[in-house]
Amino acid sequence: MRTGVAAAAPTTYTAAMDMTDADTMPATQGGAGLPTRLQHQLVARIVCLIHEDALPVGSRLSENRLAERLAVSRSPVRAALNQLAKSGVVVFRPRRGMELAVIPPAVAESAPAVRPEDELLVRIARDRYTIGLNEALSENELIRHYKVPRQVVRSALLGMETLGMVQRKPGYGWRLLNHWDPAARAESYTMRRLIEPAAILQPAFALAPEWVATMRARHNAVLGAPWGKTSSITLFEVNSDFHEGLAAASGNRHFLATIRHLNQMRRLSNYYWRHGFDRVEANHAEHMGILDRIEASEMDIASALMRRHLDIAEAMPFNPG
Repeated sequence: MRTGVAAAAPTTYTAAMDMTDADTMPATQGGAGLPTRLQHQLVARIVCLIHEDALPVGSRLSENRLAERLAVSRSPVRAALNQLAKSGVVVFRPRRGMELAVIPPAVAESAPAVRPEDELLVRIARDRYTIGLNEALSENELIRHYKVPRQVVRSALLGMETLGMVQRKPGYGWRLLNHWDPAARAESYTMRRLIEPAAILQPAFALAPEWVATMRARHNAVLGAPWGKTSSITLFEVNSDFHEGLAAASGNRHFLATIRHLNQMRRLSNYYWRHGFDRVEANHAEHMGILDRIEASEMDIASALMRRHLDIAEAMPFNPG
């Protein structure tokens, strides 16, 4: 019988592990610019894994393996490793990849402070879909409108650029990308219903147990944390990684590319969350139900649950209240 969860992978990173080209390239080739919110989170989570696995100095940190365990794509992992390299925690070794250079201090388990650039991002998302914030943006206009320092505006725009939400205009200013309206939203769900239930039914479908465990933990963390000003960002990124991870598990690169593109299209709209915490709880239950069926190798049921999940999500009002 075909199973949905692959055999457990080793948790200690050694030189004997397979290395891809990405693993043996310096981390500084990706993730340039100011650290984003996701990079800060991944740095802390990588440090936690170093301590959980009791890794000694000299252990190799596989970009692919970290991406699997943290349930994210390789690009933000590469950027997080770049930040750790700048602080001297890891070092690049030719033909070996990133190695642990020193044991970093353990990360205190406390709720992260709200970053002003994240709060600004949520306000921009809200205004885009309530008062019709202009597609063309400038730093000075955002400073005047939101009454925040230039560095906060600049950091928010750079983060949005990394996520594909804005693009620099030739000469001066920025432009919001990915126009999202009821028609575009409906078209996206039509596409997702074609792809996501089918992805689970692919013969090559397989999820790493570490990915499943991490994804469950991330969902539980969202559900257990107090809902704050920027919780919508965390909610969307966990949700996005869940759907991209299942698409990636299908083994079909085109499924994954399509879901990533659709997530990029809907990101700004979802950062302005307006469906209440009841929907957060329901979304958690629906995602966990899908994972339960995959782990039980009940792929037909998991696929049907995915279709139902998409139907429920599409039925939510585009812009209530």
